[in-house]
Amino acid sequence: MNSNIRSLVIGLAALLLPVALCSCSNINEGITATMGDYVPQWAGGLPADAPPRPGSTKYDAWMKEREANRLLPASERKGAKPDRSELDPVR
Repeated sequence: MNSNIRSLVIGLAALLLPVALCSCSNINEGITATMGDYVPQWAGGLPADAPPRPGSTKYDAWMKEREANRLLPASERKGAKPDRSELDPVR
């Protein structure tokens, strides 16, 4: 009788293990999409200058600002680097 119960428990465990592993992967798929937003930068999270995620409220405003910046001449853009020829002391 003991061997019958033991084989039943082992059989159930063998059947339930793949189900348990699959359920964990489905849960993690949803969690990992947003978990990076809450991890600090020093622990490997998103950098401070990372763009907002598509679908968020800030994303459309960020895209409009980016498009407006793209249409400006290079010398007038935010964060534009100066022309190296202007800084060259040996002319």
